[in-house]
Parts: sequence; structure tokens; C-alpha cells
Amino acid sequence: MASQSGFSLHVTIYIDPANVPKFFEHFKPVYEAVSAEPECRFFELYQSPEDPGTLSWVEDWTMSLPEFMEKQMTKEYYKEYFAATDPMFLKPREFKILNRVGAPYFMAKDQ
Repeated sequence: MASQSGFSLHVTIYIDPANVPKFFEHFKPVYEAVSAEPECRFFELYQSPEDPGTLSWVEDWTMSLPEFMEKQMTKEYYKEYFAATDPMFLKPREFKILNRVGAPYFMAKDQ
């Protein structure tokens, strides 16, 4: 089965629940900037109900992974975000890169 162009980035971080509001202060501007990128087709954040310091998000991109690493991850707005949030991590961030399968295995509903 051939995959669709682009990929999905799944990230999980672990921070002290007391730092969640401070994390969101730094995350929101980057979330808004990333969401505005034309190649970003989806971005959603999730929070563990059992551990509010465990946050995960999914970003879906229309570009290739090499393009993403060269063009996206070098954006200036990440520098301040990483400097402010990396010290909050209780353990290293986890990430997965997954290829989209696409039709007929894609569905989205309006809310």
C-alpha cells in the first residue's frame, strides 16, 4: 500500500504538573506559528488525565522529513521555546515519525 505524501510527527513530553501553566505560556506562540505554516495540515495537543504533566501532540506535514528538518526545525521561533521548556522536562522528549496511509483510511468530521 503506497503512503500519501508527508508524514505525521508524534511528540510526548514529561514535565512536573506544577510547570504546565508555565509550559503553555511558551508553547502557545510556537503552536500558533507552526499551525500557520502552509505545510502543516494538522496540529493537536493532548494531556494525560492520570498525569497532567504528560503532554503529547500530533503534527501532520505535507513536506518530506528531510525538508522538515532543513526548513521547519531551523525556524527562529523554536530557539526561545526550546531554551525555556527543555529545562522543565523530567526525562527526554519522545517522538515518532509516521507516514500517512491516506485514503481509504482517512476520516475527519467537522466539530
